Amino acid sequence: MKKQGFDNDRDLDSETIRKMITDYFDGLHYADIEKLDHIFHDDVILKAPGSRRNKATWLKDISGRPVPDQQGDKYGYKIRALEVIGDQAMATVDCPLLGHDYVDYLGFLKENDRWSIVNKMYAEC
Repeated sequence: MKKQGFDNDRDLDSETIRKMITDYFDGLHYADIEKLDHIFHDDVILKAPGSRRNKATWLKDISGRPVPDQQGDKYGYKIRALEVIGDQAMATVDCPLLGHDYVDYLGFLKENDRWSIVNKMYAEC
C-alpha cells in the first residue's frame, strides 16, 4: 500500500528538480553564475576524465570562457533521464556546449528541505 501523499511529494520533488535542471541549462548557456551558484552545493566536486574542480574554480572558469548564447550556439540541452527516490535523485542530461557534445550525470540530495546538486560527472560523447 502506498503511503498517502507519496506520489504528490514525489511529483513536487520531480518538478523542483526539473526546474533546477532548466536553471542549470540556462546557467551554462547564458553564463549565469548566480543561477549556477544557487543550485550547486558548496562542497560539490565536478568530475570529468582527468579533471576535478571545486565549485569556485568551475564558476570562475565559466565566467572566463565565451558565452554560448553570444557565440550563436543553439539551445539544445535536454533531459535524457531523471530518477527520484526519496531524498536523492539522478539526472542524465545532454549538454551541447561550445562545439562539444557532453553528457552530464547530476546527483541531487534533499537536505534541510532543500534540493541541491551535490555531484556532477561529465564527458564528451
